[in-house]
Amino acid sequence: MTQLMVDIKALRKSYGANDVLKGVDLTVASGEVTCLIGPSGSGKSTLLRCINQLEKHDAGILRVDGELIGYQLRNGKLYERSERELCDDRAAIGMVFQRFNLFPHLTVLENITIGQVRVKGIAPSAADKKARELLTRVGLDAKESHYPSQLSGGQQQRVAIARALAMEPKLMLFDEPTSALDPELVGEVLDVMKDLARSGMTMVVVTHEMGFAREVADSVYFLDAGIIEESGDPREVLVRPQSQRLRDFLSKVL
Repeated sequence: MTQLMVDIKALRKSYGANDVLKGVDLTVASGEVTCLIGPSGSGKSTLLRCINQLEKHDAGILRVDGELIGYQLRNGKLYERSERELCDDRAAIGMVFQRFNLFPHLTVLENITIGQVRVKGIAPSAADKKARELLTRVGLDAKESHYPSQLSGGQQQRVAIARALAMEPKLMLFDEPTSALDPELVGEVLDVMKDLARSGMTMVVVTHEMGFAREVADSVYFLDAGIIEESGDPREVLVRPQSQRLRDFLSKVL
């Protein structure tokens, strides 16, 4: 039986009167790549942030690697986890944002080692070694002494990916990682993500890159107005969409 890394049932999230997620069901098997697509405001990023508990969901069940996220079950009732426990949950889930969120006053190497040392308690020498290995993996081994301002957007995003990988996550979340990049820099970031997928990393990716979704994803979920409108194999969903809403969306982005 395939092990589920992400298991979401009837997930709901509102901001005041605005229902952003209206009972979302989603599963991601260990080692799979899942892409979330849909128009702006459909709830894709909110869903991602709920998985990482940057946003607390209002209702529903969310499990990562079999463990409840955000809440714990005691005597048949759900109780909110403490902030310390949430930090432990987040440490096992890497996240890469639209904006790179690198520390501008730290070098590339320091950006990658700081979390290892301060959060995981890894010795600085071991953290440096891992950071250099990851910089080689993302093609930036010559940039370790540079500051973020000295890098292109694509290079900064690759550093952000290396920083997330340094924490040895069991799940990687990407929130439109190429949307802030100049078109000619998109490919270098997608190449790193494709390499991650080939290595067996479990990934959930919010993206408008339909070519990436078709080539790399094991499953695609199309969100619209807070619900899953359609989902399945990208080679089916993106080529022969069943819903008119998805057909309309694809006609604008393909």
